Amino acid sequence: MPATALTRLTLTDFRSYERAELGLDGRPVFLVGPNGAGKTNLLEAISLFTPGRGLRGSSLTEVGRRLPGETQGRAWAVAATVSADGEETPVGTGVEQPGAARRTVRIAGETVPPGRLAEHLRQVWLTPAQDRLFLEGAAERRRFFDRLTFAAIPRHAAHAQAYDRAQRERMRLLTDETQAPDPAWLDALEARLAEAGALMAEARATTLAALQAEIDGRGERPFPQARLSLTGEWEQMAGQGAEIADIEARLARALAEARPRDAAAGRALTGPHRGDLSVIHAEKDRPAAECSTGEQKALILNLVLAQAARLAKRSIGAAADPTPILLLDEVSAHLDARRRAALFDEIEALKLQAFLTGTDDHLFAGLEGRAQGFRVEGAALTPV
Repeated sequence: MPATALTRLTLTDFRSYERAELGLDGRPVFLVGPNGAGKTNLLEAISLFTPGRGLRGSSLTEVGRRLPGETQGRAWAVAATVSADGEETPVGTGVEQPGAARRTVRIAGETVPPGRLAEHLRQVWLTPAQDRLFLEGAAERRRFFDRLTFAAIPRHAAHAQAYDRAQRERMRLLTDETQAPDPAWLDALEARLAEAGALMAEARATTLAALQAEIDGRGERPFPQARLSLTGEWEQMAGQGAEIADIEARLARALAEARPRDAAAGRALTGPHRGDLSVIHAEKDRPAAECSTGEQKALILNLVLAQAARLAKRSIGAAADPTPILLLDEVSAHLDARRRAALFDEIEALKLQAFLTGTDDHLFAGLEGRAQGFRVEGAALTPV
């Protein structure tokens, strides 16, 4: 069994499931069934064992089961048993009342902040929504890369949230036509922005360097290798070895100088929220956006696998992080037989618990005897 794995998963009034329960043994899991059967709903439930909104980014009311005619999702719960190095810990999350603004998280029966989940579970996921990653705007790539960063550096999420809150308040002051903004309050907000922004830039730069090193060290593989870079000024400063205090001071000055410009534009034009992730197909020396659809998907998958491999290595030792869990939604369908086999072999070699979905049994033929399989249909689960 992997160092970290789910050994039981229970859903109550979650999406299409009134009640569902899976007993798991730590091996990879494949879920097969027609479109709309509820396969992705199971992955989404697992993804909520992290801070945030999970792999779909849904609101708390959206995930509660709702029958025809019901206007509001029901109270819902997702529970699991996490096995880590022979010890089992119950974890759970959900809302106790329909329409609740916040979800409850419990670990070993104790109510805790969602951030504590990272002490027990780390996750990396890939969904069909990310297939157009290289064709969408920079915001989608930032979100994708921030998810990879958060899996390795959990505090990154708190810094990003603090940055977003301060930025919204700063822009509210700058665009308020009823009164002039208070310079002292703007100074305080920009100090918060600079502090959180410098920490974000440093975490992104650290993740990029480690991820590139992992990719470069993986040798010849069926997946295309990538050259990565971050285009943001602040991430580049961090990547070049600048001290966090220096980045913070420079960002604070830039924000103060940009007040008239930002007020006129109605948006903040400087800061780590403006950067982008650049991905080059190494062998072809071409931007990912100019590659074929199949190559783009393989590049994204290789980034996810490289991050999973890197995190798996960090699960060894006295101060070990949890082994990552992989959530791969409809990934196998986009790979040829050679790359599917390579994906399955890599998951097994990394000793990771992975959850994969697909519509056809033949997609998982290479996992026979190496994984648990379940057929999903009509919100019912049957072992394959």
